[in-house]
Amino acid sequence: MRIVYFFFAMMFLFSADVFGQQNLLPYSDVEKKLDDLIRRQHYFVKKREDMIAGLKQQAALVKREPGKYFDANYRIYEGYRKFQSDSAIAYVLKCQTLAHELKDDALRIRVDLDLAALYSTVGRYIESKKLLENIDRNKLDPKFLPPYYETYSSFYSHYGQSNNMSTYYQQSELYRDSLLSVLDHSSEQYAIVQATQTLFKGDRNAAEGMLLKLLDTYQNDLENKAMTAYFLGLIYQQNNDIPKKKYYYAVSACADIEHATRDNASLQDLALSYYEQGDFDRAFKLIEKAIDDAMVSNVRYRVIEGTSFYPLINAAYQQRIEQQKKVLLIYLILISVLSVVLIAGIVYLYRQMSHLAKTRKALSETNERLKDLNEDLSLVNMNLSESNHIKEEYIARFFDMCSSYIDKMEDLRKSVLKQASNNQIKPLIEQLKSTRMVEHEVEELYKNFDRIFLNLYPAFIQDFNSLLLAEEQIWPKKGELLNTELRIFALIRLGITDSVKIAGFLRYSLRTVYNYRTKVRNKAAVERADFEDIVRQIGLKVRNNH
Repeated sequence: MRIVYFFFAMMFLFSADVFGQQNLLPYSDVEKKLDDLIRRQHYFVKKREDMIAGLKQQAALVKREPGKYFDANYRIYEGYRKFQSDSAIAYVLKCQTLAHELKDDALRIRVDLDLAALYSTVGRYIESKKLLENIDRNKLDPKFLPPYYETYSSFYSHYGQSNNMSTYYQQSELYRDSLLSVLDHSSEQYAIVQATQTLFKGDRNAAEGMLLKLLDTYQNDLENKAMTAYFLGLIYQQNNDIPKKKYYYAVSACADIEHATRDNASLQDLALSYYEQGDFDRAFKLIEKAIDDAMVSNVRYRVIEGTSFYPLINAAYQQRIEQQKKVLLIYLILISVLSVVLIAGIVYLYRQMSHLAKTRKALSETNERLKDLNEDLSLVNMNLSESNHIKEEYIARFFDMCSSYIDKMEDLRKSVLKQASNNQIKPLIEQLKSTRMVEHEVEELYKNFDRIFLNLYPAFIQDFNSLLLAEEQIWPKKGELLNTELRIFALIRLGITDSVKIAGFLRYSLRTVYNYRTKVRNKAAVERADFEDIVRQIGLKVRNNH
């Protein structure tokens, strides 16, 4: 198991990229960030392509200056190194040619080491081994010893993976030890390799502390941040700390995407973590992306690594899809059955509602008829009540007037008897000839009638005039209660419509009454034929509202 972890670590040592935060965010936030970055991967790829295009333009400008032209092409190689291996090889070969033209041994060694590392990445192990064997270690400038040992360690790690032989992993570890022996102990590379060595010797606690400290110092060194985060993921994987393991693998995966790095290990390990937890959808999504990146970049050992457990994830994913299809089919059947039941229910409900609507309509019509009948009955009751009220008023007034007239007749009898007894014939005759008493009584009769009527219908004058044209309205003079026209129609309001009776009551001629009635009808603001009928309804509306 230790050899396997070492293999993963050494591969990542030469391929990991960036993440810019030491402080732990909730894993859900990192997971969301990873999903977002995967969706926007084309943006980061375009950014890397634009950067390389800019480097190519710069190289074209210094083509006639061999030294600068070499440096420009070397920068293009570095841009392609973890982005597209075939293009990176093409530019390293170009740099190799330029180094020979410049007759610069240091540049030739530097380029040969880079080319050997790339060949082992794409699976061209023979060419890689040949380049390394052609370099005489004893004659190497000390500054080339670190990349020399590093390239050898990388070669044996990749070769061991392709052959699945522990011997090559052990050889890779020996070269890592040699690398430590020649590195500056104060350098960042030494700190990283030392932490890695501590990890693979089994001292995970010490390695964790060293890596966390390193991660805290790498604020702008994106490549070392990503590598350190990946090694932390390995530690937590060995500690079976699933949340932290997934967190640091996700951190590294985010960095790879942001830096457009297609040679990565974190996506594959994260996919395997999701697979182990039963999240086959995310596992399949991540492993597909990891393999696609490796194939586009032509990183052979990554393809081998990914395809080694891709069948497991794919099988689980396909099984999950089949299960989902079965569940969806069951849901579809249930929905279909429920739809039929729902449609039947809607049809039944519609019929019931139609029947209910008809019943409500019939009930509403019946209620309207009952309402009309109740209104008619109320009107009849009101009229009867009003009639009884009027009768009561008239009876009371009648007895009062009769009593008054009896008293007056008694007084007249006594006066006549007295005068006759005293033989006062002439004054008696004069008194009997006079009409003043009769006229006075008639005037009192009118006043009594007016008071009684207006007491019963206090708004009669206003209501009556509302039936006339504005310029033809009839109002009593000051001191009057009713005038002749109003008195005639007051009698009509009381139901006395016969002109003969009206004339007898008011002591007018029949023609006079007829003329008054005709004259007033001609002033009506309503239909003349309906005028007197409307007059007979005055006061009923007010009473009905109450």
